[in-house]
Amino acid sequence: MKPKAITVGLALTLTLGASAAIPLKLYGQETTADASKRKIRTSEVPEYPSLAKQMNVSGKVKIEATVAADGHVVNTQVVGGSPLLVNSALQALKKWRFEPAPKETTEIVIFDFDRAKQK
Repeated sequence: MKPKAITVGLALTLTLGASAAIPLKLYGQETTADASKRKIRTSEVPEYPSLAKQMNVSGKVKIEATVAADGHVVNTQVVGGSPLLVNSALQALKKWRFEPAPKETTEIVIFDFDRAKQK
């Protein structure tokens, strides 16, 4: 077999193999996200940090929260956001309460710190 034919065949196999796996992965992610949404019973708005105001910092903070079956937040992990805004968002989220559920779930919460709305 010619080297060019082997290269083309290998490239085609890798391309088709990768494209067949992608929809399964995306489907699994969508199902997981939809299944874990719990209603919020009580929430608290984070305080806009004074240093962030002075430095004119705004943006979103994304946090992954582990919520116990009874609805309280038991663990948090920052997924993204400005370090100047993260602590305020974490403090607020730890006070949130969700509706009870049969088991512990993981929720993604996004806080939007918009400097224009803080004036």
